Amino acid sequence: MFGVVPKSLWQRTNPADENNMCTWAMRCLLIKTEERLILIDNGIGDKQDDKFLRHYYLHGEETLESSLNSKGFGMDEITDVFLTHLHFDHCGGSVKWNRDRSGFEMAFKNATYWSNKRHWKWAIDPNRRERASFLKENIIPIEESGHLKFIENESHWLPNIDVMMVHGHTEAQMLPIISHKGRKLVFIADLLPSVGHFPIPFVMGYDTRPLLTLDEKEAFMNEAVKEDYILLFEHDSVNECCTVTRTEKGVRPLETFKLNEL
Repeated sequence: MFGVVPKSLWQRTNPADENNMCTWAMRCLLIKTEERLILIDNGIGDKQDDKFLRHYYLHGEETLESSLNSKGFGMDEITDVFLTHLHFDHCGGSVKWNRDRSGFEMAFKNATYWSNKRHWKWAIDPNRRERASFLKENIIPIEESGHLKFIENESHWLPNIDVMMVHGHTEAQMLPIISHKGRKLVFIADLLPSVGHFPIPFVMGYDTRPLLTLDEKEAFMNEAVKEDYILLFEHDSVNECCTVTRTEKGVRPLETFKLNEL
């Protein structure tokens, strides 16, 4: 998760357990508007077998469905699923087994699933580096179902939701920028997985173009300070949101808080 950065540095913010593993979240975002119920990413899903999952030590009691239910919503009420990118830990919940496990069906049967042409092409014909992250069972059924649409405009999607594209982690990852209560909240996905990744050189080993990630992180952080963004973390298991400030060491978190505290 921290690439070439020595463990002696990154474990200050993300201490490893006895298996040298860190705890990470797969946090999704639910947006309710007057006309839509939008889900940003949907985690790993439940289609993968034990052989696949044994490397990841999944734990915790919460599921996507139970989390939606706790807010008074059901899976069938989701109108739009926005996929930041198609790595299995971000889109695996899009598709589920059918009742007799003979094939797949949409987990959100009434929803439109949103990606973009550049990333979709990248994912269905994956490079050798990312092949293990782009699972066909998570991706192909979306198109076959007729539920897939592409975001054509790289800067705007829906009223009060703009899109920023970054390419260091994977080709054409989409970050939604949501206008909310006079502020802009950015679902930061894998550009900045956690508070521990604020130092510019702290880049994941998963990134296909780490030098580009460095540039994208720096540019984004400068913009985040200028625009007073609120950042929402997908993978930080402790911190949900933060504001940022410029320090002598670079841009760093100013205040961390829960999303429901806004």
